[in-house]
Amino acid sequence: MIHTEQLSRHFDDVIALNNTDIHIKAQQTTVIMGGSGSGKTTLLRLLAGLECPTSGHIWYGDDDLNGMSQKRLYQLRARMGMLFQYSALLNSLNVYDNVAFPLVEHTKLDNSVIHTMVTMKLEQVGLRGFENLMPSQLSGGMAKRVAFARALAMDPEVVFFDEPTSGLDPISAGVIASLIGNITKHTKMTSIVVTHDVHAGLEIADHVILLWQGKVIAEGTSDVIRNCDDARVQQFIEGRPDGPIPFSRSETSYIEDLLHKPGTVRIS
Repeated sequence: MIHTEQLSRHFDDVIALNNTDIHIKAQQTTVIMGGSGSGKTTLLRLLAGLECPTSGHIWYGDDDLNGMSQKRLYQLRARMGMLFQYSALLNSLNVYDNVAFPLVEHTKLDNSVIHTMVTMKLEQVGLRGFENLMPSQLSGGMAKRVAFARALAMDPEVVFFDEPTSGLDPISAGVIASLIGNITKHTKMTSIVVTHDVHAGLEIADHVILLWQGKVIAEGTSDVIRNCDDARVQQFIEGRPDGPIPFSRSETSYIEDLLHKPGTVRIS
């Protein structure tokens, strides 16, 4: 469904992605994992069309996202859903209106049809009956599920999940992971999940992509990743602090930085 060719993204001197090639199959859950700063969220934002690559291509079928017209990009985004890391609910709207928001903004459906669709989406995430609560009244897990329902509102072909279990207790994280896996299978949508939660990621994935320093270092089924003999992969999935993946990514000498004499700081 989606593949990239030599995809790169630079932020000044920092290389977030470096000539990355990936393939994402339709109607499957693809999990992108890696440590902090490995490039996984940058990759997700590029795939969703939220950022432009420095170089390379992102193909949706025969459409190249790089250089696509604004009109065509909006048409493509109508087939996408997104669950942001911190839910990004609209604080002035209740649960019902948050889920209904994309339907109100992007369709001309009758209110009765929107009501039916919102009710169905809230039922899918186990929150029917909570329509009148405000975001401030929700737990972290409930807020994630409301954001999930909103991402599903337009019946998208592909849904992006940015750290869907981040900040949640183990039970809530398990509920979210289970919802992603079950809804992907039942609705035949394509799910792309960025996470550093190894247990949840390997549990729900049909295909895993593991990044380090902007490059793919391993990919395959969960069993392939678990049994990979690459020391970097084993360090990540075991959560060991010592190994080939260093804590610091600085390429300059710590002592040289300490001895460097900065210019005069003037405070007016």
